[in-house]
Amino acid sequence: MPKLSVNIDHVATVRQARRTWEPDLVAAAQHAQLGGADGITMHLREDRRHVQDGDLERVRDAIQLPLHFEMAATAEMVAIALRICPRTAMIVPEGRREVTTEGGLDVVTLFDSLALVIAQLKAAGVATSLFIDAAAPQVAAAARLGVAICEIHTGPYAHAFHVEGVLGRRTQVELAKVADAGAQVRAAGMLFNAGHALHYENVAPIAALAGVHELHIGHAIVSRSIFVGLRTAVAEMKACCASA
Repeated sequence: MPKLSVNIDHVATVRQARRTWEPDLVAAAQHAQLGGADGITMHLREDRRHVQDGDLERVRDAIQLPLHFEMAATAEMVAIALRICPRTAMIVPEGRREVTTEGGLDVVTLFDSLALVIAQLKAAGVATSLFIDAAAPQVAAAARLGVAICEIHTGPYAHAFHVEGVLGRRTQVELAKVADAGAQVRAAGMLFNAGHALHYENVAPIAALAGVHELHIGHAIVSRSIFVGLRTAVAEMKACCASA
């Protein structure tokens, strides 16, 4: 059964709608922990649209779980990662106009700049993860960079699932791409993580893939928590993964 790291960014989205102090991210992380989360994921965006700088240390110090820090590959974010020393620094592409992450890193094109960032993080003892599309050239480039983890982008699979359902031809094609990329990740000696747009209905086929180490899920869990509470929403997602 893969581990589940809960992304609490959208708890901060609700808070920032009023620019106030609630809902509190520390409480969110603690409830996620009580629900069975194996880690907490937080993305500090350059425009600070949800998570704020001070949230990272507060959450890190309040939980007994690994903190996974999603970040753009910029000097500012590297400095923050070196200060907070998360379990993993997860490098993701970032666009100011995007609503959410729209695709994986182009590791092939950005190879040299990523190498400099990864070297800084490695020197500080911070494990690095790259968020990439399910494409063999991207996995191969990540392996050459020597990162510990690749998180495979499951957005195309999730979109196909929404349109066609689990038995749809496109769904199965996209699922196979994730599986193949995961196998390549593992063959290169890296951990195989997966995430993006996963929810209670579509997570099982991904959770059932051979060797998947950890899933990073946020929006679906936070959305579900409106109706059942965050602790229960996390426990229900854990059950979906276990049933796979």
